[in-house]
Amino acid sequence: MTTPLLQMQSITKDFPGVRALDDVSFEVQAGEIHALCGENGAGKSTLIKILGAVHPHGTYDGQLRIDGKEQRFHSVRDAERAGIAVIHQELALISEMTVAENIYLGQEPRRFGIIDKHRLYRDAAQLLSQFGLTLPLQTSVHELGIGQQQLVEIAKALSRNARLLVLDEPTAALTENEVKTLRQILAQLQEKGVACIYITHKLKEIFQGADRVTVLRDGKTVATQAVAACTEPMLISQMVGREFSRAARFPKREGAARVQKQVALRVANLSTDSLEPPRLDAISFEVRRGEILGLAGLMGAGRTELINVLFGAYSGSWSGDVFINHIAVRNRTPRDAIRHKMGLVSEDRKRYGLILDADVACNMTLANLGHTESIINRSAEFEKCNHYVESLRIKTASLTVPVSHLSGGNQQKVVLGKWLMTRPEILFLDEPTRGIDVGAKAEIHALIAQLAAEGLAIVFVSSELPEILGISDRILVLHEGKLTGEFINDNVTEEDILRCAAGTYETDI
Repeated sequence: MTTPLLQMQSITKDFPGVRALDDVSFEVQAGEIHALCGENGAGKSTLIKILGAVHPHGTYDGQLRIDGKEQRFHSVRDAERAGIAVIHQELALISEMTVAENIYLGQEPRRFGIIDKHRLYRDAAQLLSQFGLTLPLQTSVHELGIGQQQLVEIAKALSRNARLLVLDEPTAALTENEVKTLRQILAQLQEKGVACIYITHKLKEIFQGADRVTVLRDGKTVATQAVAACTEPMLISQMVGREFSRAARFPKREGAARVQKQVALRVANLSTDSLEPPRLDAISFEVRRGEILGLAGLMGAGRTELINVLFGAYSGSWSGDVFINHIAVRNRTPRDAIRHKMGLVSEDRKRYGLILDADVACNMTLANLGHTESIINRSAEFEKCNHYVESLRIKTASLTVPVSHLSGGNQQKVVLGKWLMTRPEILFLDEPTRGIDVGAKAEIHALIAQLAAEGLAIVFVSSELPEILGISDRILVLHEGKLTGEFINDNVTEEDILRCAAGTYETDI
């Protein structure tokens, strides 16, 4: 039998008061795409941090072997020398450096001891051309979107001639075309014998490209199996430890019986003046109390720009009319929007929704500070926070734990709690379940349905069509900044939405 490229045997890792990994064994063959899945907190990231020496040898029990030889990585550089390239969810890029400089960071070509910029850019261009990547090499990374930054990280890993590429949620912020490019890159690497550990919460991606899949649950190995022998329901039940039907993933909607007659938000002929796409063009719609309005479209269609305009978080100029409870308003800042009883759960919770080094209590009260006295009463703050920790079922040891220590699903609940504390009447949710597991998704879906039942008007943005169909009462579709479709969520199909998202037809809107 062929010796595996990677063997991790009986790995056990403890943090104060928590066993993150319990006797986990995991192996990868050369040229294999091996998916690793499990709920948030199952131990996936901890296992990968051991492999990449973020948690070095001596901080865990068990053995790590490459080509059958035991390895003792004491630093990230040790792991890189062994041919392991790990792309974590938190991208390790220098924002003020250019794309090319980031790709060759730490391995810059030199001439007479000085970085050879001409060769650096030439080598970067050749690398991108080899793998069919298109990136602006002389642009600073901070000017790129999160999707392009992800591709820079991938190019950086490719420049190191890795034998084992680890991708942690690689497609969370990629467009469909960028996802296709990533699949092509992985196919090329497979032909060269390069292996890939692929971590994702998007189960369909496992069936589209992985050879085998390993499931972790509560820090233990549940199963390793060929993808061809699996089904999606089987994987979900292994991840959560119980049968998990579609009905359990999406709460039953009461539809028109729940939606109230009162219009909470009306938008008329909203357009932006931006020269860069997407440029919003005469967008008009309304949302009623108790309604979940789904907002669908391809990446770059203008969904995020639309809700940022409405929330006062758009930096450019715009025209049109916005009415809240039939009163004309113009939110110039998020502070204006909060005053008008609006809340926004942004698509990038770590960048825009949280202060990662601050504790849970601080994060939950951030948007509500305008309603407190000049000196924060920590006792009153904790009392309010505890209410939402309990009602949202946030798993945290205490309110003083840094929010960075929480799982993705619990971080998202903290963001929700922050906005619920402001008692909003209109709530914008931009990709609220991105990067969290199927169990946490179901809990957030149930929370959203509960909020709508209590009378909130909710605008729900998602790139996952099953989610849009599963949670929404009504669906709007955007294409290149224009409203191209409106559907009552009854007999509408994914194909109907996709055709509008691609701009191939318009419904009566």
